[in-house]
Parts: sequence; structure tokens; C-alpha cells
Amino acid sequence: MADIRTYTLIYIALVALATGKFVFFHFDAFSYQMALIGTIILAIIKVGLIAGYFQHLKEEPRSISYMMATAVFMVFLLTIAAGYSIQ
Repeated sequence: MADIRTYTLIYIALVALATGKFVFFHFDAFSYQMALIGTIILAIIKVGLIAGYFQHLKEEPRSISYMMATAVFMVFLLTIAAGYSIQ
């Protein structure tokens, strides 16, 4: 199990990544498409940090991590299929 210092550093990283969304959308240096892609990338990083440290997937056997990754991929495919059927 990680110590309090690790959790504090992860929390600070999550706050910094959340601030990135504000930066992307409130400054004119980024177009809407760039801000959207940047926000998605930051969200993926945040999900990885949360799943790895706060949900303790980093300490689990690799098979459980692969199963979780497969589940996330299947949800992604289901979302794509649902979006396609709406059009």
C-alpha cells in the first residue's frame, strides 16, 4: 500500500490536470478541437492515476488489470455503437 506522500502527490497531480481543462477552454491560444482533444487526453491520464492508486489496481495481479482494460474497451465499443445507431 502506498504511503500518504504518494497519495498527496497523486492528488496534486489530479488538481493540476483538472486545471488543464480550464486552461484549454478559457484561453484563446487553443481552438475548440485542440481543447477537446487535450481535455480527453487529460481525462485518460486522470482515470489511470485514480484506477492505479486510489482503486489499488497497481498492486493487483496483471490479470485483473487486463480484465479491467478489456471491460473499459468494451464499454467504449458499446458507446460507439450507440452513437452510430443514434445517427
